[in-house]
Amino acid sequence: MNSDRSGTAGGPTGSTVTRHARAVVALVARVGLGVVFVAHGWQKLVTDGIPATAKGFTAMGVPAPTLSAWYAGLIELAGGIALIVGLALPVVGVLLFLDMAGAFVFVHVTHGVFAGQGGFELVLALGVASLYVGFAGGPLALDSLVSRFRRRTPAPVTG
Repeated sequence: MNSDRSGTAGGPTGSTVTRHARAVVALVARVGLGVVFVAHGWQKLVTDGIPATAKGFTAMGVPAPTLSAWYAGLIELAGGIALIVGLALPVVGVLLFLDMAGAFVFVHVTHGVFAGQGGFELVLALGVASLYVGFAGGPLALDSLVSRFRRRTPAPVTG
């Protein structure tokens, strides 16, 4: 009987395949999500610019629209890049989740579910995905590589 907890047949080989598949899936999820956030951050900061973004935020009733435009633009751009490379994932995941929570509360919740009517489905999906990926970024992330390097590096001898 196979004692492999991955749910695949084939013992250690199945486990290895599952582990590699999960690593690749986590990488694809991080990169895909990161690209979306980079695009939205770039749009706020560069394509439209902060003044236009703040004007749009004012029209939508977002509090402190200029500060909110800077926050959203910077967090989405830098956070998207961090997701892509897998750096500071738990912090980035929480910050992007909070960014999307703000969009949910201040802009989308009153418009129903569907994005076509201004609803919250996209910000909900992006926020929850950010939170998940932030805590399950996988072994193909800089965070994981740094962690593995630190475990392998012996502590310096003092005294």
